[in-house]
Amino acid sequence: MVVKAKLGIDNRQQIEAMSKRFKGAVLTVLLTLALIFGFGSQAALALSDQQKLVMEVWRIVSRAYLDDTFNQQNWWFVRQRTLRQPLNDWESAYAAIQEMLGGLDDPYTRLLPPEQYQSLQTSTAGELQGVGLQIIKAEADDALKVIAPIEGSPAEAAGLKPKDRILKINGVETAALSLDEAAARMRGPAETQVTLTVLREGETPFDVNLVRQRISLNPVLAELRSTPELPKLGYIRLGQFNGNAIADLTQALQQLERQGAEAYILDLRNNPGGLLQAGIEIAKLWLDQGTIVYTVSRQGILDSFEASGGAITQDPLVVLVNEGTASASEILAGALQDNGRAQLVGQTTFGKGLIQSLFDLSHGAGLAVTVAKYETPDHHDINQLGIQPNQIVETAPLSRDRFGTEADAQYLAAVELLAHSTQIAGVHP
Repeated sequence: MVVKAKLGIDNRQQIEAMSKRFKGAVLTVLLTLALIFGFGSQAALALSDQQKLVMEVWRIVSRAYLDDTFNQQNWWFVRQRTLRQPLNDWESAYAAIQEMLGGLDDPYTRLLPPEQYQSLQTSTAGELQGVGLQIIKAEADDALKVIAPIEGSPAEAAGLKPKDRILKINGVETAALSLDEAAARMRGPAETQVTLTVLREGETPFDVNLVRQRISLNPVLAELRSTPELPKLGYIRLGQFNGNAIADLTQALQQLERQGAEAYILDLRNNPGGLLQAGIEIAKLWLDQGTIVYTVSRQGILDSFEASGGAITQDPLVVLVNEGTASASEILAGALQDNGRAQLVGQTTFGKGLIQSLFDLSHGAGLAVTVAKYETPDHHDINQLGIQPNQIVETAPLSRDRFGTEADAQYLAAVELLAHSTQIAGVHP
């Protein structure tokens, strides 16, 4: 018993000593944390405007970006590394943010400095100034690739085509430029010149001299045509899904219906896309019911957009597509194909199945962020794969003024397909 009592006293003394040391350690830790958070708060209060912009971009991407692994990066460390850079002016801040976003390996998620952001907003509203090319940069050290030239633009007039590669802009290699730096070099005052060095598959590089112009975007061309096979054919060409597209196409379709159109060709070739909502609303003009598109967020949540009884016409429809048919054009084409509303004729589409949102930033800048991907009604993920037409028709490259003419093999195939389907349905004797 005595031994046990003595051991008990020793234990209490050891415990008390350990407790004092533990309390001291805890106090030290708490003081350290207080200092850390205190300095952190002071640092936050002392952030420059440029550092605040970095934080703003970082927070938006952290909340909204499709890939929650951020391309297998520790996104917090990326922020800290970026903030440690000397951000003494707006140009250095923009460069640092572009470098930060470049680690995502996503050409569609990008900073838009004020001038570029304003230009993009103007473009989606219905006009732009420059050479009129929709471009993509798949890899940071790769050359630009053309999605499609815009209808009526200097680039289209010069014969530039989807999947052409732009190696240089005024002698500067595009592999060394970001997507927005390249776009900025192609923009400029009307009547000024820019030289592009172009590589086309199977050819040697060549230079194209373009004169920048102010381009008014009138996205819809519509005509009632008469062919031996189809006396009343409605031909509609949609060049872009901008702010004018829904109203213009609705008006064109209603006019063709009043004129007695009995079948339609919707030409989406070289349509690089644009506003997601425009693609959804235009699909509703052709569909009485059915899913138009599914969207999938980084949480894996499926959202869907549905048609519900608002179709203007049920007449037979063929949609023309090619490798320049991208983004919102693919949403529309996929919706019409998967719902059995139309057959697709032409070539496999571009394959852009990602959705971006635009965010306003301070100092007049903007941020485009990939926030979701889309799937067609039959749950096809077409990103980098494209949509396969029901009838593949290869054709020699055509200038846009020859689309829908006797020189256009894809158009002629669509006319023949419609003639066959309308005869079966009893529309013509």
